[in-house]
Amino acid sequence: MAHSKLALLLVLPALGACASSSSGRGPAPAPRRAAAPDAAVEQGVTLYQQGQYEEAAATLAPASGIRGLAYLAASRVRLGQYAEAEAPALQALQASPADPVASAALGEALVSQGKLDEAIQRLTTVLRADPSLPYAHYWRGQAYHRNTQIARMVGDYEAFLRLAPDAPEAPALRALLGSLR
Repeated sequence: MAHSKLALLLVLPALGACASSSSGRGPAPAPRRAAAPDAAVEQGVTLYQQGQYEEAAATLAPASGIRGLAYLAASRVRLGQYAEAEAPALQALQASPADPVASAALGEALVSQGKLDEAIQRLTTVLRADPSLPYAHYWRGQAYHRNTQIARMVGDYEAFLRLAPDAPEAPALRALLGSLR
């Protein structure tokens, strides 16, 4: 499922891979210096925005800052690596309890693994820190939906629609909520 807020948060050029050959055409190019940590994070974020999730995850794997960890988690979610997305999302949220990228990645990772009670608990904590995070409401609503806690699901989906009325998920949620009335 596309997440417009995540997609809107990022953009930069992709890393170019350079291959060298020792077939007598002169010396191989000097190895590139390791990118500065911030540059590596921005490169990883750019790769994520471009839909190059494997490359983004590889670039962000050594990341330690909130932004790098959040986008590493988001990249792993896009790759369907839900269990692997949990740790970096939790680390980012520990440092910044209301990070929108990390909270969305954690919510999707937990719900996709069927860890519904944990998703509800963790996203409730996130929403206490910042109730204006649409995808925290969306994923907690998904967990409530799968747990057949319909009244709570409705509350979260309505909050999501107030906060992100033009999100790609909005039409389906409006239809679902309309069918319940």
